[in-house]
Amino acid sequence: MLDSVASLGALFSPRAIAVVGASSNARKIGGIPVDYLQRFGYGGDLYPVNPTTDEVQGLQAFPSLAEIGRPVDLAILSLPAPQVPQALTDAAEAGVKAAVMFSSGFAETGEQGAAAQARVAAQAREAGIRLIGPNCLGVMNLHENVYATFSPAPGVGRAQAGRIGLVSQSGAFGAYAYSMARERRVGLSIWATTGNEADVQVADCLQWLAQDPGTDVIMAYMEGCRDGERLRQALATAQQAGKPVVMVKVGTTALGAQAAASHTAAIAGDDRVYDALFRQYGVMRARNLTEFFDLAYVASVAGRPQGQSIGLFTVSGGVGALMADEAAQQGLTVPELSPAAQQTIREWVPFAAPRNPVDITGQVTNDPSLIERAAHRMLADQPLACWMGFFAAAGASDGFWPVLKSLVVSLRAAYPETVLAISTLLSDDKREELAQLNCLSFDDPCEGIRALAALMHAGASKEPGVPQPARVGRAVALPAGPVAEPEALAVLRQAGVPVVDAVVVRSAAEATNAVRALAEQGQDAVLKVVSADLPHKSDVGGVVLRVTPDRAEQAYRQVMAAVQQAAPQARCDGVLVAPCVTGGVECIAGVHRDPVFGPVLMVGMGGVHVETLQDVALRLLPTTRAEVHAMVRELKGWPILAGARGRPPVDDDGLVDALLALADLALAAGDRLSAVEVNPLIARPRAAGGCVAVDALLTLT
Repeated sequence: MLDSVASLGALFSPRAIAVVGASSNARKIGGIPVDYLQRFGYGGDLYPVNPTTDEVQGLQAFPSLAEIGRPVDLAILSLPAPQVPQALTDAAEAGVKAAVMFSSGFAETGEQGAAAQARVAAQAREAGIRLIGPNCLGVMNLHENVYATFSPAPGVGRAQAGRIGLVSQSGAFGAYAYSMARERRVGLSIWATTGNEADVQVADCLQWLAQDPGTDVIMAYMEGCRDGERLRQALATAQQAGKPVVMVKVGTTALGAQAAASHTAAIAGDDRVYDALFRQYGVMRARNLTEFFDLAYVASVAGRPQGQSIGLFTVSGGVGALMADEAAQQGLTVPELSPAAQQTIREWVPFAAPRNPVDITGQVTNDPSLIERAAHRMLADQPLACWMGFFAAAGASDGFWPVLKSLVVSLRAAYPETVLAISTLLSDDKREELAQLNCLSFDDPCEGIRALAALMHAGASKEPGVPQPARVGRAVALPAGPVAEPEALAVLRQAGVPVVDAVVVRSAAEATNAVRALAEQGQDAVLKVVSADLPHKSDVGGVVLRVTPDRAEQAYRQVMAAVQQAAPQARCDGVLVAPCVTGGVECIAGVHRDPVFGPVLMVGMGGVHVETLQDVALRLLPTTRAEVHAMVRELKGWPILAGARGRPPVDDDGLVDALLALADLALAAGDRLSAVEVNPLIARPRAAGGCVAVDALLTLT
């Protein structure tokens, strides 16, 4: 198997390029890359391949790759789909190492196209050729002037070379993003579009960029993922390297997923799983192009903040309140300054608001030195991850620029670890100058706070989300065939999940005895039909709650009759008698097997919360105990679990233990386990017995 990183060197940094299907017309698909490579100063060897002519755009043309007679790293295939197999055969004979395949008419067209694409991929793999495409716009390396693309975007104007890598499954999106980078003066290192991904995927490009010394920040657009483990490894590499990743992932709705599938034959997948993936690996998710570039800009200038606290400085009380509201909505900490710091600021400006936000007022018009003095007093008072100053339209004044620049220079020197941001009106040149000082600038302060919050949240994890080896859990024997609730509870018990004590009865008399035994312990009972054919027992009347001994016989007959009437074809293996668990907080937990990423752990608030509010958190497995603790605290209902309104907090360590046991079970079971669900999982205080599974559903393949 080809090394997914080292073998991409011929694709992204080729020393010799051949254009197969080269055209003398610089406006045609086969002519555009020849034009770009010459016009933009590619320093390697360039060989047009066209059997119908001796010369292409002033260069000697060759009838085939084999007749070049010199090494070729990269072949650009600008050919109709039927000619691609022969071109790959020629490339293999000529020792070509990588190929960019513009050709369309493959998997995006349907089953026949997908079969043709599979044959092309196998042919390239057998020859040891890394293939990007088909149905792609190609790649660029802006530092080496490699323009293996037919996108018109560079022809309109080139983006500057820089340290941001950009990869996109969509060629049109990639071309537009390139144009936006040019207009916004965002410097790019590598630009790549992967199209149908017969071989090279977005994940491979991410892996390359994560290890590329010329790239600091990675931007990516995805419609779907074909290899979840590959993507996880790439994101883990980027996280370990400290390289922020900004991602646009489309297909969040059924309509968007359908559009993605018809575009590049990608499977959009469950968007909640992608959200979990991005959260685990510190990926900043952008919802639109503006946010895409704002986040990349923030990451490239600011680096990683050391925490989630922010100091807010303003010359307008109203805007200060607006900034404070936005910071709170984004989950940032806005710590109040100490009494001593507040007193110092009041001594300078008696009518200032010195708490944080610090409103120094328009008094700065008379004494501009107040800005620098107050900002230093804020940052000297306590460590702050970020500091943002709002200066209204003052930035448009040439007279204010020396004050602003002096402020940034002095703060940067005194507090090198603090992320600095300015909100005011500035020219592009002045913005660039501030960026060179590692200071961000925004027209809209709230837009800036949102971008800073995304950066802080992405960097909040203390331990990288590197895929973890499976923990050594308890050996569990999975039953054969369909699984009813008693077998499911037994499997959970063996796996280490606390479950209710329950017995299966097969007569009204047995039910009465079992219920009486619970009553002697001061507990009411619940009766549930036992049937592997009925995963949702309450839907057929197969559950009766709060049963006392005098009602046990009636409840038993009620359950059996209801099931017989509603589902006469269902196999019934008796009735489960279990104690009614009172108190605590209803949760739902489980693992399902995602077709792309494998087992995914889930926890949520139970009952109406999961049905209507969908208050759940997910993590891809394997994961860590710290991540499981974090996912519990992500729930909107966490304050309830933590003990709202004077209630005792639940045993969150016990809840985490149960979730980890479910994770271990899923990892040990492998592909045999399709899903396991515990609903409800009752979370109680430790003194009340801790966490206990009341109902379980196990789905095996």
